[in-house]
Amino acid sequence: MVRPKDRHCADALDAALAEFDAQVRRLPGIQSVARRQSFLEQLIESIHRVRYVAVIRGRPLSPLRGDPRSDLFDPLKAAILRGREGNIEEAFWLVFIFVHFGRSARTGWRLARDIYGSLGANRAWDWLRIRADTASFRRWLAAQQSALQGGDGITRRFGNHRKYQSLDARSTNGTGAAVETYVRWVNPPRTHQELMEEARRESGNDPRQTFRHLYNSMDAVASFGRTAKFDYLTMIAKLGLARIEPDSTYMQGATGPLTGARLLFGNSSGTAPLLERWLVDLEAHLPLDFGMQVLEDSLCNWQKSPEMFIPFRG
Repeated sequence: MVRPKDRHCADALDAALAEFDAQVRRLPGIQSVARRQSFLEQLIESIHRVRYVAVIRGRPLSPLRGDPRSDLFDPLKAAILRGREGNIEEAFWLVFIFVHFGRSARTGWRLARDIYGSLGANRAWDWLRIRADTASFRRWLAAQQSALQGGDGITRRFGNHRKYQSLDARSTNGTGAAVETYVRWVNPPRTHQELMEEARRESGNDPRQTFRHLYNSMDAVASFGRTAKFDYLTMIAKLGLARIEPDSTYMQGATGPLTGARLLFGNSSGTAPLLERWLVDLEAHLPLDFGMQVLEDSLCNWQKSPEMFIPFRG
């Protein structure tokens, strides 16, 4: 059931979907009342998730949110704190930490906290330290791998989107490689900000084309597939670290969003490129901010339970 405070938004979305269905392209997947209601509620839920970042950016935050020695550490809120201080490079790095490790439903941010915080040592693996010596980080990670995997009696887990990620320091697709190739992607002494500016210029100052340029360039970051690249870039945009916006749901190689799009458009064999074009048309018709992320998220969750709204987390 749509909450009263969301009724106006839901009605506007419902009207836009009906108009699109009548004038642009049929939406067979939401012809029944139950499916339409479930899809609308998933759209509203996704809008709230996108807006959440703007909400916390406007709130007072405890300094402990940025301290990996504290149980309150949260890399996203830490990125906001560093951004407020003008330490933009550290804010970018904390978004990488946020995405690479994710938040576990069981253990929270413990894995991100302990690696970023160097297991409570005096100096964290902050951006200045990492960019100067990734080899030392990989040696440290190798030495601490047993402890980080629970050998010290503490359970740590990657988040749901990263549950198949490896902590391995040496493999070509483990955490050690992810960190080293991320640093190489930024390419110090070039800064994150300079990287963003170069991408903007090469993309004709178009926020959507800049997003695409950066998304493609992130193929260089080990273990960062379509979800991680999409999550990283959308988050730096929502934090105001770069003026970019997704131009697509980037469903090539996806499962949930592709299944959801096929269900919505009634095309069980539709290819990702075809459905992407149709979603671009749909997004242009809907009253949405950051519409491609809202559609990507809502389609992924809606296809899990198309007849009845279930809020999904993680």
